[in-house]
Amino acid sequence: MDKLQVKQRIAALSEEIRRHNYNYYVLSGPTISDYDFDMLLNELISLEKEFPEFTEPDSPTLHVGGAVTKDFVQVQHRYPMMSLGNTYSEDEILDFAERIRKLIGEGVEYVCELKFDGVAIGLTYRHGRLMQAVTRGDGIQGDDVTTNIRTIRSIPLKLHGSGYPDEFEIRGEIILPHESFEKINLQRAEDGDEPFANPRNAASGSIKMQDSAEVAKRHLDCFLYYLPGSGLPFTTHYESLAAARSWGFKVSEHAARCSTVEEIFEYLETWDRARYELPFDIDGIVIKVNDLRQQEMLGYTAKSPRWAIAYKFKAEQVATRLLSVVFQVGRTGAVTPVANLQPVQLAGTVVKRASLHNADVIASLDLRNGDTVFVEKGGEIIPKIVGVDLDARPAEAPPVVFISNCPECRTPLVRTEGEAAWYCPNESGCPPQIKGKLEHFISRKAMNIDSLGEGKIEILFDNGLVHHCADLYDLTSDQLIGLEKTYGSSDDKREKKISFREKTVTNILNGIEGSKQAGFERVLYALGIRFVGETVAKKLATHFGSVEKLKAAGFAELNEVEEIGEKIATSILAWFSEPLNLGLIDRLRASGLHFEMEASNEILLSNRFEGMTFVVSGVFENFSRDELKKTIELHGGKNVGSVSAKTTYLLAGANMGPEKRKKAEKLGVAIISEADFLGMIEA
Repeated sequence: MDKLQVKQRIAALSEEIRRHNYNYYVLSGPTISDYDFDMLLNELISLEKEFPEFTEPDSPTLHVGGAVTKDFVQVQHRYPMMSLGNTYSEDEILDFAERIRKLIGEGVEYVCELKFDGVAIGLTYRHGRLMQAVTRGDGIQGDDVTTNIRTIRSIPLKLHGSGYPDEFEIRGEIILPHESFEKINLQRAEDGDEPFANPRNAASGSIKMQDSAEVAKRHLDCFLYYLPGSGLPFTTHYESLAAARSWGFKVSEHAARCSTVEEIFEYLETWDRARYELPFDIDGIVIKVNDLRQQEMLGYTAKSPRWAIAYKFKAEQVATRLLSVVFQVGRTGAVTPVANLQPVQLAGTVVKRASLHNADVIASLDLRNGDTVFVEKGGEIIPKIVGVDLDARPAEAPPVVFISNCPECRTPLVRTEGEAAWYCPNESGCPPQIKGKLEHFISRKAMNIDSLGEGKIEILFDNGLVHHCADLYDLTSDQLIGLEKTYGSSDDKREKKISFREKTVTNILNGIEGSKQAGFERVLYALGIRFVGETVAKKLATHFGSVEKLKAAGFAELNEVEEIGEKIATSILAWFSEPLNLGLIDRLRASGLHFEMEASNEILLSNRFEGMTFVVSGVFENFSRDELKKTIELHGGKNVGSVSAKTTYLLAGANMGPEKRKKAEKLGVAIISEADFLGMIEA
């Protein structure tokens, strides 16, 4: 294709992908398979990479992410982002309606909407394009999180249709659907991180992540529900929602107009029951006066609008009997107490188990065997014990005692100062830890040996064929053919049999062989070093370049790496101090795994910055931070994430965090501007 054809193809692909995004994420009616969509997106990414001059400012590829934001700039809201008055009482809704009647008169119409349990966001559009996304903050000003919000596919980067104002703001709620929440917590558990307590917390943490590519992987969603400001081309709030939907925004289909308080109560009752059927969390209902002129007449208090109120649902709680407490050991050795409960119906599901998290939770509840306990669903998903019915406690009920030895290998448990969890330190001899590490090693984001899933690792372990991940590379066809195991019971018709036949064995061995192509960053992640997740592994691999340099690094050097704090550095040092782990690296290296980054094909432009380290912070006029960091590397320099006595220069842009400047001045680190930096290169 010539350049004109490329430009036309990019424009056509962009428009087609926007349409498919709208059909899938807003209308919930996809008209194309996931595979075909990915092919279109990959083609667009490839063309934009080769011809960046034709990349549109609102290209659908922005949904994929990739930009990194170290400091979120504070932005003042054009219209204050107020909170709603809350109530748990129907009587207070009656009082609310009566106050409106006295001020406005009879015949007031209301709009009832779901109250999404997420993070409030304000989106500004100019000429139909997303320009800025700002969090609530303190209501007066919030953080500019535009780069991360662009990754949410239900938020249009370019509007559909016509009739929208030349510039306007629309507000809504960033949410994390249940399915995405469960996947994130599963991955965090595999990485040895604490799971998020609920989807709202996960959504809040996600939109403030520094790497937008990581935000894109969280699969956040967004419902829009309010256009602030005057002079809008509508007479009612309900009309504005319909218009927003026609422009491409995801607006809830469950909003309803109500003419009487009885209709409002009917809506509340319906959704108090039906909320458990939704694929995301709501924590109540919002009731608004529909007429925009009446809203203006009612006005605001210092904190909230007088024309709206939020009715909050009470968390559903049930009582059931504690049958026993068992203790589970995870991949990292953390021991988690789990309560076995007398089955009980809660929030639309039968609950049989609830996590007790750690020893401190058991102690705070003063839990006794046989207690009647109160159970809620944390974030409407995770069952948790929130209290004990002391009146129903059996006489002489023995207290639940947290174990002192591992339930699997009997090793005495240890607890690190400042941490809530107890750990089994027997990493190399505790069966669930060994199997957990092996399952982590073969997982998709690590070595991606998918042919070894579905319980096959357990069969290999039970037959004494694998104990360490290096053992996988010694497996032979003769060892594997004929292995089998049956799971479940034939009585309940859920029996499952796994057999290692010739084709299965061939796939396993091919998968193991293929994993040798994985890069150093994935191998490092696969090792399962505590607190070293996928992102941290990439940063370490990029910074040090090889396992030898990483192994030789001291605490201070590790601390200089972006996002590597005291906890991660201590864990890395501890892991490399174990002779068993060093032997594991030697075996894996001998098997053909990569323990150093591949040599870059890029040629250094100069050695101007050789031996120098830079911290790049703030917003720059002519370059992104990534471009500046790349330029530093192409001239022989090194980038670090935080200022220390070893830092040569702090390259400071606009809106740089004051702490970095303060620390640089204290340590005598030279602070240079973008112009200074360019002058150094030219010199």
